[in-house]
Amino acid sequence: MKLPLYQVDSFTRTVFGGNPAAVVPLESWIYDATMQAIAAENNLSETAFIVPRGGEYEIRWFTPLQEVELCGHATIASGYVVLQHLAPKREQVRFQSKSGELRVTREGDRLAMDLPRWDPGPVTPPATLASALGIAPRTILGYGSKYFCVYDDAAAVAALQPDMAALEALDRYGIVVTAPGAGHECDFVSRFFAPKAGVPEDPVTGSAHCLLAPYWSERLERDSLFGKQISKRGGEIWCRTGERTVTMTGYVTPYFVGEMDV
Repeated sequence: MKLPLYQVDSFTRTVFGGNPAAVVPLESWIYDATMQAIAAENNLSETAFIVPRGGEYEIRWFTPLQEVELCGHATIASGYVVLQHLAPKREQVRFQSKSGELRVTREGDRLAMDLPRWDPGPVTPPATLASALGIAPRTILGYGSKYFCVYDDAAAVAALQPDMAALEALDRYGIVVTAPGAGHECDFVSRFFAPKAGVPEDPVTGSAHCLLAPYWSERLERDSLFGKQISKRGGEIWCRTGERTVTMTGYVTPYFVGEMDV
């Protein structure tokens, strides 16, 4: 079976930046085990699979180890593939997913994506979380499968060298770390660790901004914010927080188009 394969770098203006995502358009769903094997072979933080349905698309995302509930950078990458290659006359595409309907829309030379709003709240974190991060955060919140750790300054976030084995042993798979953006010409900075899902550090994480945007909007008393994920590759996301959604806008840079034999 031959399948098309697109790889793009999300949330970056240049190739080799942002977060690389693979996108595999399918005519119909194939075996889950095959999709997982393709994602493992790609060895990117996520591979998205899309299937046309009723004029729109269904979407699923796989890390090298497991299927996940939501992936922002692979969704905006999938939107790019549809709007650039599969249906270039369209201005918008809707994806049905396990996290509800997600929309990707052209916005000049960028793409805008609507993801669900998640407000982090109080949690009782395991004692090992702070020690695993190496530098204790001022505040630890949480939502769903993620811990949300707030630091006083961006330098502390940049300096983190977590114990990945200890993070992998936690009861939640994702750890968002964040701080004010002073010194980085943005409103906030972040990093995201998910070794439990086979992604020690994700370069740029759309789903983390489902939490980051509401938190910083409330703290800074503004709905529109600019965030930078300060991983090694780095990335930029413009966020607008609504009552139920977060609109994330960013650049998408193509890397290659190919074909797989599976």
